[in-house]
Amino acid sequence: MGIQAQGTCDPKFKQVKQVFEDNFGKGLEVGAAVAATVDGKPVLDLWAGHANKAKTRPWNRDTLVNVYSTTKGITAICAHRLIDQGKLDLDAPVAKYWPEFAQAGKAKIPVSYLLNHRAGVPAVRKQLPADAYWNWPVMCAALAAQEPWWEPGSKHGYHAITFGYLVGEVIRRITGKTPGTYLRDELAAPLNLDIHIGVDASFDPRIADLIDAPPPPANAPNVLGEMAADPEGVTFKAIANPRPVVDASLINSREWRGAEIPAANGHATARALATLYGALATGGSLNGYRVLTPDSIKRGYTEQSYGVDAVLGAVTRWGLGFALTQPETPIGPNPHTFGHPGAGGSIGFADPDARASFGYTMNQMGADALIDGRAATLFNALFAAL
Repeated sequence: MGIQAQGTCDPKFKQVKQVFEDNFGKGLEVGAAVAATVDGKPVLDLWAGHANKAKTRPWNRDTLVNVYSTTKGITAICAHRLIDQGKLDLDAPVAKYWPEFAQAGKAKIPVSYLLNHRAGVPAVRKQLPADAYWNWPVMCAALAAQEPWWEPGSKHGYHAITFGYLVGEVIRRITGKTPGTYLRDELAAPLNLDIHIGVDASFDPRIADLIDAPPPPANAPNVLGEMAADPEGVTFKAIANPRPVVDASLINSREWRGAEIPAANGHATARALATLYGALATGGSLNGYRVLTPDSIKRGYTEQSYGVDAVLGAVTRWGLGFALTQPETPIGPNPHTFGHPGAGGSIGFADPDARASFGYTMNQMGADALIDGRAATLFNALFAAL
């Protein structure tokens, strides 16, 4: 008898449930959850497995897990709210809101470059102190002082960790609130969404422990190993200064969970991701509460950067703060799908053409570079049923 998913599933989408359970049967999952909406209504909300490697804690309806870069889409939604409110101008220099950022030749970098990965500040060159990830003033001061790695605007490169401090500090300067507080006040609380950037110890009993990805097979490329071969290069610095972020012992630490790292330490349920993106798939409102305007949604999925990524070396395609579907790694069949995946496998996205949304969270990290294979089998089954 294989694993039985708990939760609800519209019979129309029973194949998604089958795929979800099959992923467990194949040994691909320890604990995971998947959720989707169509026309703003939940059509599936499933979870199964265990919240820890020893399989002594069940994965429950309200289990949270670190979703890595899936957090970036949430942070981008916060920034787009400020644009909607007339408080943030995409074309204005970042230094208008954050004067110290003008250092080292960055006076003219527009806000849009922070969101579309063209700013040229994907990493800090100098070695940062060990606690830098959870020391907001240290990270922001280092980024303000950092010279661009390339001519801003000339190309794009994934700002894997710095995205959160760059966009987050602009949010903080405008609102006086940290990004985690702004998220809670503006989105999580009004919409009753289980999404958080920075959680105190009271959350720990319901947070699943991340489990490191298995080592790559002998004949497969070791991406992290290749990055580490050039410790002074932009690629390694972007994910490993002060220390590599793809490390379960770091992510499961109280310091990491308690910090606000708006590019990488969101804790969420699949249901919350699907619900939030469900609003963006259907015009921008949820239960009468405006998340974003239709203009912001269109701006979000309008291509800003496409081609070989100067940091990742892979082809990436970006809107303003969102990863966009692309031929190399499609997110479903439609042209305007936007959202964000996270290292190890998680993803949240909206498809305005299908008026559908999707969220997937898990604790067994996978090794796929951009879109996780497990997530793809699930959302492909969703689209096949629509």
